[in-house]
Amino acid sequence: MRVLAAVDKFKGTASAADVAKAIGHACWELGHDCDELALADGGEGTLDILGGANRESVVTGPLGDLVKTQWRFHNGTAVIEMARASGLSLVGGPTKNDAVSASTTGTGELIDKALDLGAERIIVCLGGSATTDGGLGAVRAIHAPARLKAVEFLVACDVTTRFVDAAKVFGPQKGATPSQVRLLTGRLERLVQMYRENCGVDVSQIEGGGAAGGLAGGLVALGGKLIPGFDMVADELNLTDRIKNADFVITGEGQLDHTSYEGKVVGGVIDNCQHFNTPVAAIVGSYEFDTELDNEFIRPKPLISLTEMYGHEKAMNEPLWCIEHAALELLRQISPQ
Repeated sequence: MRVLAAVDKFKGTASAADVAKAIGHACWELGHDCDELALADGGEGTLDILGGANRESVVTGPLGDLVKTQWRFHNGTAVIEMARASGLSLVGGPTKNDAVSASTTGTGELIDKALDLGAERIIVCLGGSATTDGGLGAVRAIHAPARLKAVEFLVACDVTTRFVDAAKVFGPQKGATPSQVRLLTGRLERLVQMYRENCGVDVSQIEGGGAAGGLAGGLVALGGKLIPGFDMVADELNLTDRIKNADFVITGEGQLDHTSYEGKVVGGVIDNCQHFNTPVAAIVGSYEFDTELDNEFIRPKPLISLTEMYGHEKAMNEPLWCIEHAALELLRQISPQ
């Protein structure tokens, strides 16, 4: 049997590549072929999925300190993960962040470096930001932004938040107090006017323009095209063809819930499998559904929860062992030996 392991990371315990490898080993034990496919939703971790970093640059971090950040440039395509230049993890989390001062300057510096290298295609992956600057830091850091008009400029995100709502929706997660949220919202409102006057783009009307604290809107003002992160990754890695070539698909992530169907990996894999009538099952760390929403989502069958099968402690401490043995159990269910 040809099995496709199309999986996301189990956040905090196992990378997507390691999860796919564990399922692949289970397939090998039972004599099945396995196509191991690590996926992401366009946010943090996407750089590794799309080939990994091969460049390191020193740029301005979110609070002004210099940071070493990794990115990718290959065959004319640059892949930039904004969290590596302007991410909340770089400042030590929300309690150590300055939500008002945090800037996307470093992300803009990476875009500028990609243009200097002659990039023909630039992919910016959003998510995990420390910032709510409306992308102003990035916009100002790009010298001669007109160069972007000659480039395929893609901005991957997985939220639909509007530009001016970015502070209200995401600010508290980045350490902003209620008064700071109001201040940031006012600043975003002024940036709407600035981008309209300087770029001819009304960023307030763009669905998803508030992603990464409004960085999405700022980059769209410069000519960027917002695309769903999962769809971008799926296209880059030929997910459709790989599903067509599979007899059975196993997907998975750490926590399966209703958000898994909102532009995330598991929901996207299930949708694609349904389109091609390919059987799909899932291995997850745990799952949680609101009973009122159950009928809105199609659960993969079988659905195996590591915490149910092996207990929380073992699932957290030995995730790859649990995933491999869960895959063995799942494969035996669908193809008894």
